[in-house]
Amino acid sequence: MLTQSSTSVIPFLGSEVAATYDAARVVILPIPYEATTTYRRGCKNGPDAILEASHQVEYYDEELDWETGRDIGIYTHPAIADTRNGKFSAQEMLQVTQETVSKLIQDGKFVIALGGEHSITTGVVAAYRQAYPDEPFTVVQIDAHGDLRHEYEGSIHNHACVMRRIVDMGLPTVQIGIRAICKEEADLMKEKNLVVFRAREIATQPDWIERAIAAIPTQKVFLTIDLDGIDPTLIPGVGTPEPGGLNWYALTEFLRRVTETYQVIGCDVMELAPIVDSVVSQFTAAKLVYKLIGYQGLDNKLLCI
Repeated sequence: MLTQSSTSVIPFLGSEVAATYDAARVVILPIPYEATTTYRRGCKNGPDAILEASHQVEYYDEELDWETGRDIGIYTHPAIADTRNGKFSAQEMLQVTQETVSKLIQDGKFVIALGGEHSITTGVVAAYRQAYPDEPFTVVQIDAHGDLRHEYEGSIHNHACVMRRIVDMGLPTVQIGIRAICKEEADLMKEKNLVVFRAREIATQPDWIERAIAAIPTQKVFLTIDLDGIDPTLIPGVGTPEPGGLNWYALTEFLRRVTETYQVIGCDVMELAPIVDSVVSQFTAAKLVYKLIGYQGLDNKLLCI
């Protein structure tokens, strides 16, 4: 069966600033799921690597002039784990993910899911779709890949299909940093007039952030970040690296602007596949998670989720 892990939890930032569940406004949800990786494996180790690396992140954020972790209660949830030695189905994984995230939303928590492969975003988004049945929200995707295939390698829940499943839910999307798609995806983008900001355009158009912000059609936003959307010189530890991509300051400026302009209801950070003898990928990912918490905490937004 699928269950919450009974093993010890690595607290985000460390035990010194870890909050209890009741006191926390932010919940970090590790989901070490890996089933459909098509190139470099290892993303099942991503959540723990990010949590361990977070212990080296400075509490003080020099951009925000704030010790974010001391003022915003952060609780690290037990990982969603498999007790059948990897024999669970994609549908089971998505169901337990949806159920877990739904409970966290009901408890008023701001959820940051850590993957794991990108396919699990379908379950996370489904929980928000259930929580906001009459309030549309936009899924803003940072990614190297379109992830819009109907199916791949015999599965509609392959990591290459996650955004197709979200489009099928009827949710608007804005894709950022895309630089690798197949013809099927290119045709779908044209057919459905999807909003896509390609990496090659971002590299040459200084006003892309303003245009991307203006392109978001709803007040509520869910952020899904596949770490291969970032330049692989910054985060080489991903399953399917692509040259190009966002640099650190373009990424953080865009995320801050989204958070200042819209109500971010939840987010995830996916596809970290740690590299042996290198910590740069997981440390950068951990700092990115901390930035997301800090930006969300501006203007006391975490009091109003």
